[in-house]
Amino acid sequence: MQKYSVNQQLIETLLAWVNSGEIAIPEIQRPFVWDSSKVRDLMDSLYKGYPVGYVIAWRNPNVRLKDGSLSEGKKILIDGQQRVTALTAAILGQTVVDKTYQRVKIKIAFNPLDERFEVQNPAILRDKTWLHDIAVAINGDLFEIAEAYFDLNPDVDKKQVRTAFSTLMNIPKKQIGIIELAPDLDIDTVTEIFIRINSKGVVLSQADFAMSKIASSTEYGGPELRKAIDYFCHLAIAPDFYRHITENDIEFAGTDFFQKMQWLKTENEDLYDPNYSDLIRVAFTSQFNRGRLADLVSLLSGRNFETRAYEDVIAEQSFATLKLGVNQFINETNFKRFLMIIKSAGFISPKLIRSQSALNFAYIVYLKLKELGTNSVLIERYVRRWLVYSILTGRYSGSSESNFDYDIKQITQRPDDYLKEREAGELSDAFWNASLLQRLDTSVASSPYFLVFLAAQVKANDKGFLSRDVLVSGLIALRGDIHHLFPKDYLRKHGLEKGKYNQITNYAYMQSEINIKVGNKSPKDYLNLVFSPMEQKSGPISGLTTREELAENLRMNCVPAEIDAMSVNDYDDFLMARRLLMAAKMKSYYFSL
Repeated sequence: MQKYSVNQQLIETLLAWVNSGEIAIPEIQRPFVWDSSKVRDLMDSLYKGYPVGYVIAWRNPNVRLKDGSLSEGKKILIDGQQRVTALTAAILGQTVVDKTYQRVKIKIAFNPLDERFEVQNPAILRDKTWLHDIAVAINGDLFEIAEAYFDLNPDVDKKQVRTAFSTLMNIPKKQIGIIELAPDLDIDTVTEIFIRINSKGVVLSQADFAMSKIASSTEYGGPELRKAIDYFCHLAIAPDFYRHITENDIEFAGTDFFQKMQWLKTENEDLYDPNYSDLIRVAFTSQFNRGRLADLVSLLSGRNFETRAYEDVIAEQSFATLKLGVNQFINETNFKRFLMIIKSAGFISPKLIRSQSALNFAYIVYLKLKELGTNSVLIERYVRRWLVYSILTGRYSGSSESNFDYDIKQITQRPDDYLKEREAGELSDAFWNASLLQRLDTSVASSPYFLVFLAAQVKANDKGFLSRDVLVSGLIALRGDIHHLFPKDYLRKHGLEKGKYNQITNYAYMQSEINIKVGNKSPKDYLNLVFSPMEQKSGPISGLTTREELAENLRMNCVPAEIDAMSVNDYDDFLMARRLLMAAKMKSYYFSL
C-alpha cells in the first residue's frame, strides 16, 4: 500500500491553507528558531528558482460526527514548520514567536539593482535603492511599486528593475513539494518515514505528535491546551516569563489554565522542572490508565479501538479527559505535595535524580492514588518506595512506555499487592547481598545506586565525612563537593588507574576545608592527625573531639572502622567492606520509606 503521496503546490496555495486552517502548524519545533538570515536565504533561493526541499504533512483521519456525517481531517505539518513559518513572515508579513516567546516581525529587504536580499537594518532604511520590506511589495501592485521606486531613483535601468520586481512578486507562484502521509498510518511508521526523509537526523518523539494533534484541534480548545502545557513548563524554569504572558498573550492570561499556574511566578524550586513531554505523559497516564502516547494521539483523533473507526464523541471526551489530567498536574497543591514527598525520601536536589522517567511515574502514582481516595499517609509511603524501587531496578530506563502501561494498570487495580510482588521478585535478599554489591563496583559518580545512598544519608540527617555539625544535605544543597576517602593523588602516586581510584565506594561528601587538610595522605595518616592537633601546623583537621564522635561519623558515612589503620595495600579490602556497609544502609533506608 502506498503510504504517502508527493505533490507540488504553489507557495500561495500552501499559505492559503495555513490561513484557512486546512493545514495546521502545530509548532512541533516550538518556537520559531531560525535566525533572520535563514529567512533571507530562503527568499533568495525561491527568487533564483532553487529547490527548497519538501514539507511533510500527515492528514488527520476523517471523523464521524454525532449526526452521522464525516468531517474531513486537516493536514498536520510534521516537518517544514520553520520554512512555512518563514514564508508567512517574509511574504505575508505576519509576526512570529521567537526563542524568548516574544512576537517579532522579520522584515526582508530587496535591492533590484543587484537582485540581493538582506535582513532589514537601519542602513538599508536610509538607502533609497532598497525595497525595505518585500511583504509590502509582494502583496502590492507591481506598477505602483515600480513607479514609487523610480521617483526615488530616476537614473536606474527601468527595464532591469521591472524585471527584478516581477520575479520578486512571482515568488508566491513558485512551487514547493508536499509529501502527504496517509491518515491510517500509525505513529511508528510516520516516525520512520520522517527519519528517513529528514537529512538532519531530527527525531520526533511521540510527545511531539501528541502536541501537534492538540495544537491543530481548534474545535476542542486544542491551541489553548497546548499553550497551557508549554507555558507551565516554561514558567517552571523561568518565573519571570509570567510577565511576558500577561503583557503579550492577554487572551490566555484570562483563561482558567493561567489562573491555576499563577503560583509559579514566585516559585524557584528546581527539583522537578518538567518539559512538555513529561507533562503530557503524566497527565495522559494518570487519567487514561495507559502508558503509550501513540494511544493518546489515536484517542485525540477519535479512534474507537474496537471498530477502528474515528468518532467525534471519542475525540471530544478524550480532550476533556486530557484537560483534566493537565489541570491535575499543574495544580499547586498536587505539585508541591508531590515534591514534599520526594524530598522526604532524601531527594532534595535534582542532581540526586538522574531518571526523569522515574520521577514522572512517581507523580503518576501520586495523582492516581489520590484519585482513588487512598489515605494521604499511605500515598506518601507508596510514592517514596515506588520512586526508589524504580531507580534501583532501572524500571523505566529501557522500554519505559510498555512498563508505564503495565504498571499503571496494575497499580490502579491492586496497588499494595503489586508493589509487594515487584519487591519480592526484584529486591530480595539476593539483590541486597549480591547484585547491589556488584552494581556499586563502578567509577560512574552519577550511578543511581550511589545517588540512592546519598538520599539515604540525607533522610538519616547524616553529617559529612569528618564533619562535626555540617550535614550531607547541606553540602548537597550548597553545591558541596564529593571527595576521595583514599585521596586520589595518594592512590595515583602508588600506580592505581583512574577507574580504580574513582570508585564510588571511595567517595564521600566532605567539606572542602577538611579535604584540603587531608591532602594526599593515606587514611591512617590523616585520621591519626584528627586527635593530634599539636602536630597539625594548619590547625585541627576536623571538629570531632572524641573517638566516639569519630566512630559515629564513620558509621553514618558507611566507612569501615578499620580505615584508621589502612594504606594503599588495604584499598581493595576497604572497597569491599564499604560496599557491604553501603548496601546494608540502603536496604534499611528502603524498607523505612
